[in-house]
Amino acid sequence: MRAMSFGQGGPYGPGGSQPPQPSTPDWAALADQSAARNRRRKLLFIGGGALATAAVAAIVATAVVSSGHKDSGGGDSAGGLPTPQDLPSESASPEPTFSDVAPPAPPKPLDIISSARRDKAPLSAGSLFPDKRAAKDDRSYTKAASASTTSCSAATQGALGPVLVNNGCRKLLRATFTRDGVAVTVGVAVFDGKAAAEKAKDGYKPNIASLSGGGVTFCRRTACQSSANAIGRYAYFTISGYTSGKAVTSSDTATLQAGRDVADYTFRRILARGSAQASAEAASAASATN
Repeated sequence: MRAMSFGQGGPYGPGGSQPPQPSTPDWAALADQSAARNRRRKLLFIGGGALATAAVAAIVATAVVSSGHKDSGGGDSAGGLPTPQDLPSESASPEPTFSDVAPPAPPKPLDIISSARRDKAPLSAGSLFPDKRAAKDDRSYTKAASASTTSCSAATQGALGPVLVNNGCRKLLRATFTRDGVAVTVGVAVFDGKAAAEKAKDGYKPNIASLSGGGVTFCRRTACQSSANAIGRYAYFTISGYTSGKAVTSSDTATLQAGRDVADYTFRRILARGSAQASAEAASAASATN
């Protein structure tokens, strides 16, 4: 093959001398440089992480310190949670209250019939003895007659009249009941108060005058059974005997039982009068409060 010439200087340097041999890389130096670069990157990464961690810690520490710091007004200067003193107090609305005043006690029937000031219901022989019969247990007595008078002594016998008048008797109501040949008259003397009625009962001297009527006549000029009692401002007296005119003896039980039965009926009638007025007073009081 023919050799090629390039003129002065040639491609490899002046003078056309023999081109230099290619040099071999310094692999050890290159490795040291690469390692050095890696170490610098690692240190920068670690250093950046440490700075980031320190920044977060600083923020947390600032938040913690700020949350416990109060400004001059007592509130939270950093927007943290309020302290217990800053929390709103309980509602100031008034709590319900209950009255310590007890409701008035209902009126007592006995209190009403013990005073003329309160015992104001109409009073007559018909209103006090409205029934045609007076019953006690299995015994029934038929009403034969009834009457009333403001002259208390006019309806009495013996010494009972002065006793009633001296204690202020206002009215005397009578009714007669009969059963199986036995008759009983009950007389109810009305006073202004309980004390006067008790005095009349305690000063009792026979007798109430028997009240004839309805074909019944008894206890005229013959021995009869009598009794006396009181409730409230009322004193009541009984006289019992035989419609045949037969005298009553101390061992007689028929007239004694009849007198007790009619006296018990009278007691219940007077107490019922008080109960009716007590109910009316209670209803009136309830209506006034509503």
